[in-house]
Amino acid sequence: MASYPKDRFDELPADLQRVGAHRGPRPRGRGWIIVAWSALATGLLVFGGLFGISKFLNIDLEIGLFPVAETPTPTPTPTPTMDPLDPTALDPARAITVTVLNGTPIVGLQNTVGQQLAALGWPVLTMANASANDVEKTYVYYSDPLNEDVARGLVVSMGKGDIRLVSPETFPGAPITIVLGADEETPADEETPAP
Repeated sequence: MASYPKDRFDELPADLQRVGAHRGPRPRGRGWIIVAWSALATGLLVFGGLFGISKFLNIDLEIGLFPVAETPTPTPTPTPTMDPLDPTALDPARAITVTVLNGTPIVGLQNTVGQQLAALGWPVLTMANASANDVEKTYVYYSDPLNEDVARGLVVSMGKGDIRLVSPETFPGAPITIVLGADEETPADEETPAP
């Protein structure tokens, strides 16, 4: 290998610490600056993505940086209630049938109440035990809002209970279902009050 004589370009100042013709020493902390900029960019992209998704899907992220418009609370409108129906005024075209279920440990209570209601003119079709025998309160369930008057009439005829609107799948095939609870302690020889 040939050797060349040294000239002025071969002599570098000692304080420069250069390696090669164009390289200088790296400044301290340069790696952390790259990490910081990467973290900032990632945070901005994530925050921007979440903000965009929240606006697109109309979701409140509750971050607190952006004011959320208050949704007005709807004023509840009172639902009109129907007057209780007398069993003698029940139109046969409505095809109303009543199911009486015993939700108490009293044996045969469904038959007693069912027969008393049938004697008053209510179309009692089925009398059976409920799936539970620890029901606390008597309820008259109806699946069609138009049958509220019938449910109220049954409550008046029994002298106790409350009405509940349920979906048709709750008691399939039964427009009106009475579930007797512990408040229904009518002995077999006691009569239900007439409406």
